[in-house]
Order: sequence, then C-alpha cells, then structure tokens
Amino acid sequence: MIRINLLGQARPKAAKQTVPLEATVQIGLFVAAVAVAFVVLFFVYVSQSKQLEQTNARIRDLEAEKASLQQIKAQVDAFESQKAVLQQRIDVIETLQKNRSGAQDLLQMVANTVVRVDAVWLTSVTRTGDSLDIEGEAGSINAVANFITELKRSGYFTNVEIKTAKENDIRPAVETYQFSMSVSIAPPQNGAPSTQATGAKQSSPSAPKGRS
Repeated sequence: MIRINLLGQARPKAAKQTVPLEATVQIGLFVAAVAVAFVVLFFVYVSQSKQLEQTNARIRDLEAEKASLQQIKAQVDAFESQKAVLQQRIDVIETLQKNRSGAQDLLQMVANTVVRVDAVWLTSVTRTGDSLDIEGEAGSINAVANFITELKRSGYFTNVEIKTAKENDIRPAVETYQFSMSVSIAPPQNGAPSTQATGAKQSSPSAPKGRS
C-alpha cells in the first residue's frame, strides 16, 4: 500500500520514554538488599540447623547417661538393702554373743559367792532384767544367813531380800532348809565383770553348790 503525504511536511518521530536514574538506583538497591537478606538468612538457617543438631545429640548423650546412672543407682540401692540385712544379722549375732557372755559372767559371780558358804546349794537361778530370783537349800538357817552376807559383800549384787526360808521335811533324816530370795545386779565397776541386762529370763543349766 502506498501512502501519500498531502501536507507536504515530515512526519514527526515518536518520542522514546526514559526511566529516571533515581528509580533505577532504588530498584538495584532493593534487589541487592533482597539478595543480601537471602544470603544472611541462609547462613542463619545453616547455623541454627547445626546448633539444633548438636543440641539433639547432646540430649541423646544425656539421656543415655541418665539411663546408665539409673542402673547404677538401682545396683547401689540393692547393695544398700543387702548391707542393711547383713548389718541386722550381725547386730543380732553380737547381741546374742553379749547375752551369752553376760549369762556366763553372771553364773560365775553366783558360783564365786556360793563357794564361800558351807552347806548351801542352789536349785534355780532366774534372771529378769537386772534382778535375780534365787532358790536353793541349806544345811541350816545360819548357812542361809551367811549366803546373804556373802552376796552383799561380793560387790556383784545389791538389795538382797529373803522371801522364804523354811525347813524342808521331804527328807526327815536330814535337816535342810529351803529358801528363796531376790537380789539386784550391781552396776559394773572397774575390774569387775559386767553383765548386760536383757528382758528375757535366764535359768542356770546346773545349780552351783557350796561346800558341804
């Protein structure tokens, strides 16, 4: 198609639109800021991820250590329980040994006293706490009195009280007197044997006898 210019003038050219320099700089700065922020956030994310991984690993280690300590604690508790049982048994054995030793010492005290008196023999010695109930026979009332005197002089016994003293008519041909008394065990002194008080009663297996 042919165009004819009837006006006889040159056709003006269209003007080109230009972008202001300030807007271009702002856009460039914005893009750069976005890029820098992205890089910073990326490094922060990587650092935080590494720290989180390290923290999780530390938590796993602590949990494993806690489980190990719980096992050790269970073993220690078991050992403590066994130790308590063994200690209780040891205490019982030591108590029995002390009581046994105390009973032997006590019988020796009584025997040492009886042997100083003529015509006295004991038929029963029963202990209750710190007191003794003594039963026996004597060839005379004077022998009973002498036995009481020796008990007081021995230093082993106090509060000697005669309960009964009567003639024994079971054997008419032999004059004997049956007696019973109670005495208190004196506190231990220096150089004197001591006996440990117990709540149980102790009876002599064989009666100490005096000289006849």
